[in-house]
Formats: sequence, structure tokens, C-alpha cells
Amino acid sequence: MKKVRNILFAISFIWLFCTCNKQEQANEMPVKVAFMADVHLHDIYGELSDTNYKGVVNPGNGKHTLARTMQSQLSSTRIFNENYFAFLAALDDAVEKNITYVVLPGDFSDDGQPVNIRGLKKILSHYQQTHGLRFVLTTGNHDPVRPFSMDAGKKDFLGEGGKNQPIMSKQGMFTPKTSGGLNEVVSRDIRKMGYEEILEQLIDFGFSPKESDLYWETPFSEYKYNEYTWQKAKEAALFQNRHYTMKPLQGTVPDVSYLVEPENGLWFLAIDANVYVPKPAAKHSPDDPKNYNSASIGYSQLLSHKKHIIDWVTSVTQRAKQLNKKLVVFSHYPMIDFNDDASGHIKNLLGDGKMQLHRIPTEDVAKMFADAGVKVHFGGHLHINDTGYRKYENGNSLVNIQIPSLAAYIPAYKIATFQKDKVEIETVIIDSVPGFKELFPLYEMEHEYLKSIQSPRIWNKDVLTANTYHEFTNWHLKELVRFRFLKKDWPEEIKQLLLNSSGKQLAQFAGLQHTSSEFENWTGFDLIFDLYRLRSADKLAITDIGAKRLEQYQLLVNHIIKTSKKSEKNEKLVTDLKEFAHIFSHFLNGVPADHFVIELGSGAIKEINTNQEQK
Repeated sequence: MKKVRNILFAISFIWLFCTCNKQEQANEMPVKVAFMADVHLHDIYGELSDTNYKGVVNPGNGKHTLARTMQSQLSSTRIFNENYFAFLAALDDAVEKNITYVVLPGDFSDDGQPVNIRGLKKILSHYQQTHGLRFVLTTGNHDPVRPFSMDAGKKDFLGEGGKNQPIMSKQGMFTPKTSGGLNEVVSRDIRKMGYEEILEQLIDFGFSPKESDLYWETPFSEYKYNEYTWQKAKEAALFQNRHYTMKPLQGTVPDVSYLVEPENGLWFLAIDANVYVPKPAAKHSPDDPKNYNSASIGYSQLLSHKKHIIDWVTSVTQRAKQLNKKLVVFSHYPMIDFNDDASGHIKNLLGDGKMQLHRIPTEDVAKMFADAGVKVHFGGHLHINDTGYRKYENGNSLVNIQIPSLAAYIPAYKIATFQKDKVEIETVIIDSVPGFKELFPLYEMEHEYLKSIQSPRIWNKDVLTANTYHEFTNWHLKELVRFRFLKKDWPEEIKQLLLNSSGKQLAQFAGLQHTSSEFENWTGFDLIFDLYRLRSADKLAITDIGAKRLEQYQLLVNHIIKTSKKSEKNEKLVTDLKEFAHIFSHFLNGVPADHFVIELGSGAIKEINTNQEQK
């Protein structure tokens, strides 16, 4: 009997040794993960299943197209159409780089419409089956827009003759403001789906366990790691088992967070940070989507309405450390101020809510997640390239990596290489995009129509001279600044000073002497535009701005910060100009956001100086 016990002990020891050795070997191997945020896929070649309307015919290629107007694109913080091609180009680039895992941290669709979710599913399925990509998704505030399905529509699809074509999910939702427009098209495929319908379509992309997964759980599952079975996980993945109570509701709302281990030693923690704060009427009608606010604010509301996530994340980080797992943490929203700590100056200059100030998480968010054990977090939502960093007295630290959008300037995705004790971050600009000019003949038609009716909001046709997708998004931001930001966000006095001055005149106003003649080569509008380029792309914008001009900007803003004094005559204007200079300086001097390494032990960030790759 003793001999048998010794043999069994020896077998157990060998099994444990082999398991630990296998885990250690897995932890030593680097893993590359691609992060593509805010794709906002609008399926321009999708089909509406319940109507004969197929879209406008593109005179350039004869295809029926469900595109949005250029005017709508240039008034929005995201592109609606060309990002379709950019997403395919980014996926092809990931395949070329032999990357297996692709994370989509929310807003993978443009408002969760059935036509767009079907288009996304088709693309993901193709790359999964043809190239072996493994997609890991979490939801954003555009997918779903509310927790439950709701009627909706868009009035600015591009229609016949360049006119706006309204498409609504229900009859009577559109009331024309002028005569001569196109009649509305009605299709249920344009409604905004809720959680349940979206998960039904995309359940295979992280939201449920695959039989090949080594582990999978939700915040609500009760089994332990060593008790795991696929059958238990499938039960936990059922939609009815993924709800929580939100006060003061009588009912529950969904939470589709999950943890998955697709290969030995690698954990993906997908946080559903959507919080749809209920309105008073939700207490009596908890299933009515109109009784909830948008989830766009993010983590500041999670602390007050979704605290079970904090406990779950803490449990996951502790277990990852105990079990020696590489932990990849991502969600849709930022955990740290994304303005290079310039938010106070932005508020002083532009006021509350401008430049997305209402979306800045409170400092409690970063502290709480750092204390929960999160070292590195990947987020989207803002369509900017940025890195946020916090280090605390207790030694805990957090790095928040903002992934730029493929639907805005600067179009890029991130590659993270996870190693045992560090993470390397690279940013790949999506510059060359096959097919991105495919819809330009439609835009020509639209521009001619706007010109014929003498529209006051006619866009600059030079947008159509763009030769690369990168250049196209640069035009998009430029027109967005002109059409939207300057009109809605900027105080009149400083706006007029900047818009009516050359660089040399601004320097003279600030009291800067001995400027070069090259200060005459740019205007105050250029200065504003380049402020937005820096905010959107961080130092990736420097190539577009140019080194010489940037030196002139730095000379000007540094002088303004150091020497500008108030006077009774223009006290407010000088104060605003100084705030502007502070903002510009902060955007130029943030934490590295292009190519860098994060040391997981110390939390230190080390920049890698290499030439920026463009694809």
C-alpha cells in the first residue's frame, strides 16, 4: 500500500512539475495583440432585407451603395464611409504581420443597426476562417446605443442626384423641412439594436466560450479555475445569466463583461464599461430604451452604478498573478485624463464640456483600478492617440493607452507585445488604403447639388484631392474644425484674433520680437488646426505639421506663457491666449504615445525612437 502511495505521489509531483513548467514556458513567450478601436463600421455595401431600396447607384462603378453624405461626415467626429476600406486594410496588415489576436474595444459598429452588425460579422467571419484571426470584442456606447432595441434612422444617406436620402426604421419618423427632397425609405434594418440582438450576431467573437478555450468566465459565474468545464461556461454565457440590478430600477440591465484564456498563459479581460443611467421613468418601465441616458460618459458613472465590476477586476488580477498569466485588460472608455493634463486650461479657455471634457474620468477611477491591480489598460471612445500615466504613493501605477480610431485623424491601430515583465506598444498609421476613393464620384454628385441650391454649408471640394487615406482624414479634421469646433466651442474674441492674423501678427501681438519671415507662411487658423492635430494624433502629427513650423509655434507659445501680461484694455484676450499656449504646450509634451515600452514592475514608460511605420 505504501508503495502504491509513493507511486501516486510521484505521478502527482511529475504532473504538477510538468504543468508548472508548461505554464512558465508559456509566460516566457511573447504574444502580439492588435487593438483596433472605434471602427464604427457602416456597411456601405450592405443590403436592407425588408425593402426593395438598394441604395444610390455609384456612377463610378455601377454599385448600389448605402453611403452617408460627405456633408454629414465633415460635420461628425467620425467618418462613416471610407473607414469600411480602412478596417479591411488594417486587418490585412495584421495578417501580414502574423498577428493572431485582434481586439475591438467597442464602437465596432455605427449605432448597432442590423445592416451594419451583419456586415461586421461577415468581415470578422471571413478573416477568422481564411486567415485564422481570433477576434476579442467588447461593447461601446454605439453598440448598443441603449441597453434595449429602439427605433431610429438617419436622414443623411446619400441619395439620387446628390440629395439627402432619409432611411428610418418606422413609418412617420421623418418630417421634411423643405420641399423637393427624397421620400423616406422604411427598413427595420436601420433600427438600433440592444444587447441581446447584438450578442446573437456576434456571440462567437469573445462573448461566449469556444470549446478550444482553456477558460472563460463572467462577473456572475461561480465556478473556479480548477473546476472549469465548457458546459459550465456555456451556461454562464447565456444572456439571461448576465444581468445586474441598477438602483432605482425594479428590473435588471445587461453586463457582457468576460474573461477568456484562448491559449495557455494568456488572459483577455474584456470590461463592458457601458453605464446607461436610468431616468426616473425607468423605475416603472425598465425595458423601455427611451428611459435610459447614453453611456458616453464612461468610467465615472461605473463607480456609482456598476461597482461589481471593480470587485471582479480585483479578483481577476489577483488570480492572474497567482496563476502566472499575461493579463490583457481593455474596455471602450479611458481610465485616465486623455488631455495630457491640459484639461484645466481647456476648461478655462473653452468652458465646461468642450473638447470632450465631460468624458474625462475622475481621478478616483485611475486610483481604484490601479489599486485593483490593473497595470495597463487599453481604451478607445475618443478617437485620439494618447497615453495616460498615474503613479501613487503606495507604489501602484496605471498606464492608459488610448487607441486612435480608424475613422478619424490619425487613422491607426496599436500592436502590443506582451512579455513576462514588460509590454511594448507600437502604433501603425493606416496610410495606404485600397478603394478609399471608390465613393468619390458620388461626392462629386453631392457637391454639384449643394452648389446648385447655394447651400451655406457646402464643403471644400479639395477634400477629393486626397491621395492617401491619411491625407483624407487630415482633410476631414480640417473641415470639422471649420464647420463645427470653431463655430460651437471657441470664445468670439480670441477666435477673431486668431482667424484674422498671420503668424507674424500674432507674434507682434504677444510682444515677440525678431521673428523670421517664415512666420508669414502660416495663419492663426493653421495654429488652431495644428492644435487639434496634436490633440488627435499626439507627436504622430509632427510630420504633418513640419519641424520648422513646429519650432515657430514653440517659440511663440513659450513666449506667451512666460511674458504675456494682462492689461485693462485686453485683459480677457491676453488671458485666453495664455491658456491657449498652455494647452498647446501640454499637447506637445505628453507621455510617449507612439512606440514605447512599459515596465510592469516599476510602471516606468520608456520611449523607443524609431521612424514611424505607415501602412
